[in-house]
Amino acid sequence: MPSKPIDLQKRASGLRFLWLTLLLIVLDQFTKQWVIRVFDLYESIEIMPYLNFTYVRNMGAAFSFLSDQGGWQRWLFTGLAIAVSLVLLVWLRRNPVGLWRQNLAFTLILAGAIGNVIDRIIYGYVIDFIDVYVNEWHWPAFNIADMAITIGAVLMLLEAFFEQRQEPAGQESK
Repeated sequence: MPSKPIDLQKRASGLRFLWLTLLLIVLDQFTKQWVIRVFDLYESIEIMPYLNFTYVRNMGAAFSFLSDQGGWQRWLFTGLAIAVSLVLLVWLRRNPVGLWRQNLAFTLILAGAIGNVIDRIIYGYVIDFIDVYVNEWHWPAFNIADMAITIGAVLMLLEAFFEQRQEPAGQESK
């Protein structure tokens, strides 16, 4: 009995984008290890106007949310990030490879979530070091994982607001 050829495009899923997740996790962890080796805590160097590298530890979430709590937030944010990561993996598996914008957004968010979970599990905090400022005002320090999450979230929003909705063939809009 002759075997049927497999249509790879039909079976390919968003999981094909996981190479980018792995690349970003490696880049995130590499930069954080560099910061730990080169900087003392709170040490800062000017990279260019409006940008410093400053080693800080974030015990909370975005913008140091809940950072002043007793430590329970470490496990809350770790659990949330793991749950979100599992949901994103399921979505990537279910998405066809052709939904590349959505798959890219999911991949970026996944990379950021895992990058920061690694820090929380190993150190109990997230290592941040990118310090953007204007005059005396400083944006909260962040890292590569945070950038991936932010870019992924923006891509998701853009996709949601500007997605071209097409009617299936043979149907007319009423």
